[in-house]
Amino acid sequence: MATLEEIKTLLGEPGFHWPDPAPWTRLERELGVAFPADFRAMADAYGPVLISGGLYLHHPGHPTRNLGEEIKESMEFWLEEDSAEFLPGGAGSRPGELLPVATGATAETVFLRIPHEPSAPWAVGVQEMDSGEFVLYEMAFSDWLLAYLRGEDVMAGASTPDRPFYEPLS
Repeated sequence: MATLEEIKTLLGEPGFHWPDPAPWTRLERELGVAFPADFRAMADAYGPVLISGGLYLHHPGHPTRNLGEEIKESMEFWLEEDSAEFLPGGAGSRPGELLPVATGATAETVFLRIPHEPSAPWAVGVQEMDSGEFVLYEMAFSDWLLAYLRGEDVMAGASTPDRPFYEPLS
């Protein structure tokens, strides 16, 4: 699994540094799922951020770029759109379902597939709305993000610049 240090090497030193686990605890209790540690570490380090102009990530402790609110709005959208037509396993927060955790600048939704067993690995799924294509990447979020930062084709429709960068979102 890729480390935060490997991400920092490509993306640069983070500027958010969220120390309080309380927002994560509330969100996890509300959704009934514990987020993977690598996803939490990334969000805690960088906070609400736009990565390389193509990937939006939010944080559960931020007042306006709140991850919990984004997840709820996205799940509501996917349920209204009959996600079974577009997503294998459907959107939700139960084992086997796809939890929407990020968005792309060109109509992508990034999901974490919740494992059936707590000790099983998580996976990342990307749904590209314009083409209707869904791709599942059998890798941890940090590995997927590292691949994205390296310019690998892990997000339909989005490209990364020669040098990854991030912009804090307020």
